[in-house]
Amino acid sequence: MNAPTPINHTQAEAGLVARFDAVRPSLAGSIAVTALRDAAAEQIKATGLPHRRVEEYKYTDLRAFMKSAAPLAAPATSAEAKSVLDGFESYGALDRYRIVIANGTFNADLSDVDALAAEGVTVTDFNDGLAGENGSELLATPKMAGQDGTLALNTAFVQGGVVISVKDGADVSKPVELVQVAVGEGAQVSRNRIVVAKGATFKLLETFAGDTGAGETNVVFDYDVADGAKLAATRLMAGKAEGAKLFTTLARIGADAEFKALGFLAGPAFARNQQFISFTGENSEAKIYGVTMARDRDLADQTLIVDHAVPHCNSREFFKTVLDDEARGVYQGRINVAPHAQKTDGEMMTQALLLGEGAEMANKPELEIFADDVLCAHGATCGEMDADLLFYLRARGIPEAEARTLLVLAFLSEAIEEFDEDTVTEELGARVRAWLAA
Repeated sequence: MNAPTPINHTQAEAGLVARFDAVRPSLAGSIAVTALRDAAAEQIKATGLPHRRVEEYKYTDLRAFMKSAAPLAAPATSAEAKSVLDGFESYGALDRYRIVIANGTFNADLSDVDALAAEGVTVTDFNDGLAGENGSELLATPKMAGQDGTLALNTAFVQGGVVISVKDGADVSKPVELVQVAVGEGAQVSRNRIVVAKGATFKLLETFAGDTGAGETNVVFDYDVADGAKLAATRLMAGKAEGAKLFTTLARIGADAEFKALGFLAGPAFARNQQFISFTGENSEAKIYGVTMARDRDLADQTLIVDHAVPHCNSREFFKTVLDDEARGVYQGRINVAPHAQKTDGEMMTQALLLGEGAEMANKPELEIFADDVLCAHGATCGEMDADLLFYLRARGIPEAEARTLLVLAFLSEAIEEFDEDTVTEELGARVRAWLAA
């Protein structure tokens, strides 16, 4: 058999290979973890960065965007991280706990570890887990993700993160903000495992502070929602950012459980929020929402796969996108229904509003159904602002700029309100208004 033809590496790909060789000795992990890192690095070397000839990245060409590979961010002190946090506004006066990851690694000094322990929540360093006997399980990749290039980058370079464990039956009184802090420039690669035990209720706010410059941010959130548990996760990525912002959700949902997630993207030059959701127990529900705003020549990608592997489960996917100038938006969503997953109920909708003549939206909703007793549907819309509605508001004395703001806010608020988490509704609405005002 002939050996595979080597690819011609771009400057960024060659830089990633050199980066791995340089940092490999210092990366945490057992022998098994190191083997997984090496395999991921070999994948990057063999196939390069994801590009438009890879079906899942047809509209989101990471190879074309990344011109160089910035070094991994250097460790940050507590004082440096606190300086960034002091100037960071996420959810205002909302009463919440906070867990801090600075330059890819867990900072216990700035985290509410003791207060969370009193609520039945244990927070440990992800690197401690990687060094343990079962460390390789923390880097497991679900089958439906395939040989995903973003996940391979994360596996090879992951610097650290946290493992959050919520005990059986715990009802955590306040949301927990998991904030990723960038001190200085450089790539940040972290991974976080969140385990919500049987019958527990947990709310997570994922936020990002600071600027990595041209360095990429690559973060994985790995959720394990046990039987009867409830988890609501809000991902807020707002503000201009030069480097690629790559976010991955891996979620396994047990029986009689509920998982809700909302991904809010506004500002990065290149953002991909991908989610791989799998039902592992019956009579459960997943509600996945997305709100995207992009302008200039920015690109924002919301990609989602929901795997109905067991019967009697429901999923709802609702995504809203607003694009201005020459921005590009991408929605790729797929609902898989296994042959034995009867009584599945799945609905997917994506809607886009184009404010600029040069804006483009790629909508790609899909259904793969191998069972015959199901209720599944998908839909997609894309269009300009309704001129009649705009005229109606202006005819009642509302200035045009304010009228347009009201219409865009009403369009996006539908997804925010359906998410139905009062703790974040006001702040997300304010983010929409700030984006429009800019």
